[in-house]
Amino acid sequence: MLGTIVNALSIIIGSILGFLVFKGRLNDRTNETIIKGLSLAILLIGLKNALAGEDLMLMIFSILIGIIIGETLRIEERMENLGKKIESRFKGDNNIAKAFVTSSLLFCTGSMAVLGALEGGLKGEHHILFAKSVLDGIISVMFTTTMGIGVIFSAIPVLIYQGAIAFGSGFLKEILTEPVIANMNGIGGLLIIALSLNMLEVKHIRVGNMLPAVFIPVFYELIQKVIH
Repeated sequence: MLGTIVNALSIIIGSILGFLVFKGRLNDRTNETIIKGLSLAILLIGLKNALAGEDLMLMIFSILIGIIIGETLRIEERMENLGKKIESRFKGDNNIAKAFVTSSLLFCTGSMAVLGALEGGLKGEHHILFAKSVLDGIISVMFTTTMGIGVIFSAIPVLIYQGAIAFGSGFLKEILTEPVIANMNGIGGLLIIALSLNMLEVKHIRVGNMLPAVFIPVFYELIQKVIH
């Protein structure tokens, strides 16, 4: 859990720095340009991760099954409602819910989140999450500068999400083969691409409702082992 805790703290520290040092110092035009630039960088990261997937058909079916599960559970709607509850406690800032959802999805769907949590759970090492902490800290500064203090609350889902993966990895050690992890990262890359399109305002995609897709390759591998 050390890597996950450090990661969550980096988001909190980055958000505080962004709010205290840069928030309000840039005009709206500059803020908008920064967000678009970050969106393009996130799109590139998503493309790179998506190409790491090894089984295209499994990735496609995982997305479809994940969407059915996510839409049924209304994951994104629940995240937005949580963001709005937090927002209601901070008068004068109407952007908290959007900042919370966007940053939470970005920090949780990347390949480093999955790989780092698995590394911590399986090996007790935290190199990937330490590197992710640096990146997330920088992104938190920029996101808070442009979207507001809502970014800081994304540390909570990061702590829960990555902590759950690290904890569960010990029970799924034999299932988490390299192809399974590669496909999980590939699907995560597709979700990051969708998130970048949301940030670019090309089309709104309910990325939160696609999150279960990341874990479908694990269940597929488990079924394969049971059958054989």
